[in-house]
Amino acid sequence: MAQKIGVYFDQSALGVIDGEELAAHVGKKFGDACPVAKVFPVLAAESARAEIRADIEEEELDGVMLCGASPRVDWDLYNFEGVLVDRVNLREHCAMAFKDADGSVPEAGDDAPELLMLMAKDYVNMGVFKMQKTKTPTPPEFETVKTILVIGGGWAGLTAAKQAADYGHDVILVEKEAALGGKAVGMLKTAPLEYPYTDAHETGIEKKIADVTGNDKIKVITNARLEKLEGLPGQYKATIKGEEFPVGAVVLAAGWVPQNPKVLGPMGYGSVPNVVTAAEFEKMVKEGTLSAKRVAFVLNTGLVDGGDIYAPACAEEAPAEEAKKEEGEDAPKYVHKDLESVRHLPISNAVSSVVALKQANYVCDTFEDGQAFILYDSMVVQGIHERYYKAAQNRLGIMMSKAEIKGIAADGDEIIVSAGNTLMGGDIEIAVDMVVLPTGIVPATAKDPIMNFVYRQGPNFPDLELFEGYADSNYICFPYETRRTGVYAAGCVRQPMMLDAAEEDAIGATLKAIQCIESANRGVAVHPRSGDLSYPVFNFVRCTQCKRCTEECPFGALDDDEKGTPLPNFSRCRRCGTCMGACPERVISFDNYNIDQIGTMIREVYVPDNMETGGPRVIILACENDAYPALDMAAIRGKKWSPYVRIIPVRCLGSVNAIWVADAMSKGIDGVMLLGCKYGDDYQCHFVKGSEICNRRKDNIAETLNRLGVEPDRVDQYEVAIDEYDKVPDMIEEFMNMIFEKGPNPFKGY
Repeated sequence: MAQKIGVYFDQSALGVIDGEELAAHVGKKFGDACPVAKVFPVLAAESARAEIRADIEEEELDGVMLCGASPRVDWDLYNFEGVLVDRVNLREHCAMAFKDADGSVPEAGDDAPELLMLMAKDYVNMGVFKMQKTKTPTPPEFETVKTILVIGGGWAGLTAAKQAADYGHDVILVEKEAALGGKAVGMLKTAPLEYPYTDAHETGIEKKIADVTGNDKIKVITNARLEKLEGLPGQYKATIKGEEFPVGAVVLAAGWVPQNPKVLGPMGYGSVPNVVTAAEFEKMVKEGTLSAKRVAFVLNTGLVDGGDIYAPACAEEAPAEEAKKEEGEDAPKYVHKDLESVRHLPISNAVSSVVALKQANYVCDTFEDGQAFILYDSMVVQGIHERYYKAAQNRLGIMMSKAEIKGIAADGDEIIVSAGNTLMGGDIEIAVDMVVLPTGIVPATAKDPIMNFVYRQGPNFPDLELFEGYADSNYICFPYETRRTGVYAAGCVRQPMMLDAAEEDAIGATLKAIQCIESANRGVAVHPRSGDLSYPVFNFVRCTQCKRCTEECPFGALDDDEKGTPLPNFSRCRRCGTCMGACPERVISFDNYNIDQIGTMIREVYVPDNMETGGPRVIILACENDAYPALDMAAIRGKKWSPYVRIIPVRCLGSVNAIWVADAMSKGIDGVMLLGCKYGDDYQCHFVKGSEICNRRKDNIAETLNRLGVEPDRVDQYEVAIDEYDKVPDMIEEFMNMIFEKGPNPFKGY
């Protein structure tokens, strides 16, 4: 913990705030604890940083607190070795955002309003006390295994194995089938992967297989599965065919399985002859058995999407009576734990569209007088594949049209496809020899627990139903990441994609696996808190073994020992603090982020005894990932908010412990605003479930406040995405209006 702190102010960032007054305040309030308090014209100047380094040596400082711009700005400039360094945001969250109680905004040359100076002093006080409650983390020594395990010997898996070997890592490649190659082996051609990107060509899968099987650094195990994976990143133990292998990280490239075509029943599959799936059509052409000269490729599956169908690809159907008993009268016809539904069809549309182009060309390649009709609701052609799409548009024999499919029915030896709202106008009927329907791409992880983790939270990735089984933890910010640190997904197990995208994916996932091993070796976290040396510390003497921390950890970082006590696996941890927020006994902390630290900051906010004369006080606990930068951006763009709020960044709303709310209420704080990422089906939480967990805890907090006679809505949670900065001031104003309407906290003055 910092005992002698140097406090430095950046006058260029303070606006009308008087830096000298703040420096004098520090000296008066903290005395010998802060022997140095200085104001620099520009803190980022090399001369200022040189003076700070001199102060560290002369005054034997063990902490440096920099008061000025947001810690998100110039973060790489202030590296003072051997001391704790922290930032206090007096620019974006104070000077820039300030508007007085009457709504006025000070201009350059004005004296700082009283409320602005009170705000600045609060932030400085909170910053000093935070540093006094902060230790320098010392991670445990940890020697990592460099070997990378690749699961899946298809296109993505082969790419990942070769990539890892090229970077000097030993590789173990596990393939469940007898031969390598995966789905690519069954393809006649691939959509173009090379210039000029207008013609399909051979996949080149044979060369990939040869590159892997001929590499001395790659051990290939076929006809095998990962039987179990135990341990933690850097020191995993993988059991394959009864033999145990030490590995450091995993690239999951297990691929996909076709969706049960039963879902295509409303489109004639199974009842109309020669209605096939794209996967079946590809096999037919590869084997040279295609006889249909006129083929309709139907991408518009509206007849299916409009139904209420849940069809399991890998499990028996539950009788409708059982479904109704479990789900109510409106239950779907089929029920399956993996919820494999018709939604896999639109999820796969970007792949289905390009596959339809390729297979339409097959028809024209096979028959001189062949005709192919592509009927779609939306044609999704990404990136360089636009050239392939335009080439198909210009090819005689291929016709494409937006269409609403009315029906698909047999008429003798032909099939009649009825469509409306086409580009030709009106309703049309097309007589064809065959209809090809898209194949839904279902990730292999939806079928069974491929990873077989020996984790307390179970053998598979949790909550896969959120993304229909795809092994990904945050599509927006962290591709390749899964809910299990050290395991990185690539290819169609992550999301539907073509071979070119799968190649890029495999390379990216491999680099993440290597980065994870190196991070574990240095004892630091992987992103989103990349480089964080801290990890949760447990006071097991007070632990009641309630299991909340082990159950709520989004990443399965905690197991149980033989007594049922939490067993940390530090390199699985991503340092979100959800375990800390979950613990009712407050026995979990981080050296640089803990219950006492944030509680002390809250208690150091000045709260006037009289709300009418001094105004209310509101604490905003802001998630550092989306909410905090959104506040920064709002201020930079000229947005203002109440002078009565004080913002405290938290790692994640999942780390918010109920005691912080209790501290605020007992202090006389009039309201607590929890500002974090979106949760639910469209979640954007960097730690997956933090905001959702916080929302659940808020219900428990409400019960406690009710018993104390405090209105529960004095504590409320708001959702904000990082690009919704313009909405944040309105959220604050809405909350403040509610506080003014309610009046003072009943505990104010006690």
